[in-house]
Amino acid sequence: FRMKNIFFLFISFIFMSFGVLGGNLITEKILISGNCEMCKETIELNAMIKGVKKADWNIKTHYLTVSYDSLKVTKLSIEKSIAKSGYDTPDVKASNEAYQKLPKCCQYKR
Repeated sequence: FRMKNIFFLFISFIFMSFGVLGGNLITEKILISGNCEMCKETIELNAMIKGVKKADWNIKTHYLTVSYDSLKVTKLSIEKSIAKSGYDTPDVKASNEAYQKLPKCCQYKR
């Protein structure tokens, strides 16, 4: 009987730990204009700041799917990082200087 209680407590602790750890992970889609594989590489690279677990930009839909730990990073800080590389996001516009530094093939219609 006692071993059964210990086992139950152990299993409960495991499930609670996974629930707490997984509870901060958020996945969102962010619309970001771009044109090519170089755009994809730049957008994903700049989205991968501390706290971001995964970033995948779709060339056809122009949506970045990003998964991040909401206790370590915000959607706005991810967008700011992407905008610094020259790509506009819904909440942060890239500077003209950053946009002009993009290769010509990556300069999208603003």
